[in-house]
Amino acid sequence: MRFDLQVIASWIEPGSKVLDLGCRTGSLLAYLTEHKSIRGTGIEIDEGHAGEAIAKGLSVIHGDIYEEIEDYPDNAFDYVILSQALMQVMDPETLIREMLRVGRLCVVSFPNFTHYRNRLQMLFTGRAPMSKELPYEWYNTPNIRVVPIIDFRRFCANMRVPIVKEVAISTHHHDEKGTVITFLPNLFATFGIFMLGQPGK
Repeated sequence: MRFDLQVIASWIEPGSKVLDLGCRTGSLLAYLTEHKSIRGTGIEIDEGHAGEAIAKGLSVIHGDIYEEIEDYPDNAFDYVILSQALMQVMDPETLIREMLRVGRLCVVSFPNFTHYRNRLQMLFTGRAPMSKELPYEWYNTPNIRVVPIIDFRRFCANMRVPIVKEVAISTHHHDEKGTVITFLPNLFATFGIFMLGQPGK
């Protein structure tokens, strides 16, 4: 399992109720079900990926996360997870508020756009950066936004959503091994992972 998913899995308490938004083929849900006895549900818009997850015996809905999450009552889950999909979300504030409505805690992870390799690529080539974490050209990318770690912290502060835990890591997109970055994470981390709590009043 990818290193970022290993980190997320380590934060999930055994026996919890978990909703995984954009769960792809369900690798995180499968791991949590087997190793932490969670009661998990996934939502995935790609029909093929959803079918693979269902074939594993997982409870996965093929649908749009914005529409499907509205059907859940308040506090239906202990954790709601959005892993490496924030870049493709049209309205992050609305979605995260919905995640914290249906879940006690939410976990969000994303590639850090301001990693030093991206900065150097822009500086020396003048072109939009490409990397293993962001492997698309500007014209064919599914990502509609870029997310630096430092800006995500500001985003949470503006929403009055507390950051319960955060970790910055350096790993490639599909790697099972990685490193936790504690020094200048906005410069040296390839991914940021955040656990968010209930918003303040």
